[in-house]
Amino acid sequence: MTGNIANINGDPELIRLFKQGDIRGYNEIVRKYQKQVYWVIRKMVLDHDTADDITQEVFIKVYSALKDFREESNLFTWLYRIATNYSINHLNKTKVRNTVSVELVLEPIESQDKGADEEIDENQRRKVLEAAIETLPAQQRAVFNMRYYDQLPYDEIASILGKSTGGIKANYFHAVKKIGEFVKGKIER
Repeated sequence: MTGNIANINGDPELIRLFKQGDIRGYNEIVRKYQKQVYWVIRKMVLDHDTADDITQEVFIKVYSALKDFREESNLFTWLYRIATNYSINHLNKTKVRNTVSVELVLEPIESQDKGADEEIDENQRRKVLEAAIETLPAQQRAVFNMRYYDQLPYDEIASILGKSTGGIKANYFHAVKKIGEFVKGKIER
């Protein structure tokens, strides 16, 4: 097939192109969504190298499954679902837990520069939140990340994970509660 891939309008045409045997459709999908998929995964597993590896696995899966994609959801929702499932599987398989001492993160660091103190405080809060998120079961972590960071509606999260909206709301509620308890426990020390 000849022609410029830049003239292709939208995901359905890229999918059609791939299904017709033109690898450029797949390559353009990877180019278009690779960063977004990487960050979905990275928020789950936190480690760059692991996120990079899982991203590659996701796109290998996409390559083999794209010919059967029925377009019942939009392409990114489908990619998001695959990326989230691979991340959850990885977390369940390895039972990844952060071994960084949260106590060290919370130790006050004094500085003469008030701007630096505010930056350090913000960095400490972010690290405590990351540590709290790491304590969550994989499913709750996925729901929390999608709702809190990506601000996805509960219905869309339910669609991505193949769960009920009520179940997703319960997962988010329990995740927020656990994170709050974790943070409160660290502050009271």
